[in-house]
Amino acid sequence: MTYHLPAGKALADPYLVDVTPETAGWGYSSLRVLELPPGGTHTFDTGDSEWIVLPLNGGCTVTADDDFGHDAFELTGRTSVFDGVSDFAYVPRDARATVASAGGGRFALTGARCTRRLPARYGPAADVPVELRGTGTCSRQVNNFGAAGVFECDKLIAVEVLTPGGNWSSFPPHKHDEHRPGEESVLEEIYYFEFAGHDGVPGLGYQRVSPSGPGRDTDVLAEVRDGDVVLVPDGWHGPSMAVPGHHMYYLNVMAGPEAERAWLICDHPDHAWIRDTWPEHAVDPRLPLYTAPERSA
Repeated sequence: MTYHLPAGKALADPYLVDVTPETAGWGYSSLRVLELPPGGTHTFDTGDSEWIVLPLNGGCTVTADDDFGHDAFELTGRTSVFDGVSDFAYVPRDARATVASAGGGRFALTGARCTRRLPARYGPAADVPVELRGTGTCSRQVNNFGAAGVFECDKLIAVEVLTPGGNWSSFPPHKHDEHRPGEESVLEEIYYFEFAGHDGVPGLGYQRVSPSGPGRDTDVLAEVRDGDVVLVPDGWHGPSMAVPGHHMYYLNVMAGPEAERAWLICDHPDHAWIRDTWPEHAVDPRLPLYTAPERSA
């Protein structure tokens, strides 16, 4: 199995990225990245999965049609993932969804196989919690738009992470590949990367995944660039390293078999101590790169 998918490796028309449970060799998590020209539209059946449509750049209209009726959501979107928090739309399983964009853009479709059918909904950018995690060179920003406990889904968990150039995120290395009630949950995870360029030079970073035990032998050390994907079926994942001068963005999509939708992790025992040092240092002053917009009165 190839766990690092360079840009174009997971291409499947009309998607720039099309990771499904079948192509990933697992049971739940999916990611599609859709690029639309001005005036473009795309319709897909949600099937047995729930989906969140998240603009990466540009805005769009998302509609969902099923036996329960017709829902339509206007997404303002954003210029790029480095410029602001985006609004988003949730589309349930067993529906037909259409993404249409007057101005064109790129849109992430984060998905998870699920059992419950929840209503289609709009997620305002103003309601997205922006978290600063870690300090010093471990500082990063997490946009918790689809986190457990923030936005209701059946199985899907999705967040965005922004790491300033030169910093490490997904550190200390952690895992979620064993069922240990109250301590660790089983979640398949997808990383999708984008980077801020500098004077026309594209950015890059590095991603590490290492084996966590017998039968959990995923092993990745990859140079990652715009549009790359890393699959994490199991194992210690981290660090995610942003080279100096280039901010790193990654979109995390997670889902798994657990009855409780929760992100419960176990830190690598060799590196867990680093969390205890965080109170001794300040958060990187470059963060936050931006905050969620104010709620309208």
